[in-house]
Amino acid sequence: MLVNGKNECIRCSIDNCAYHAKSEDYCTLDQIKVGTHEKNPVKKECTDCESFKNQA
Repeated sequence: MLVNGKNECIRCSIDNCAYHAKSEDYCTLDQIKVGTHEKNPVKKECTDCESFKNQA
């Protein structure tokens, strides 16, 4: 649910993402997709936000 342009259910510190709320560490999307780049992920470093879009 978006509140003042941010989704308070999705915290995010990736400020170069096009969907980052900028003024606070939140995402502006209604939902995100989390995936992995590993065949058998066992650590949080193995996971990725597949909704990421570079703001450039």
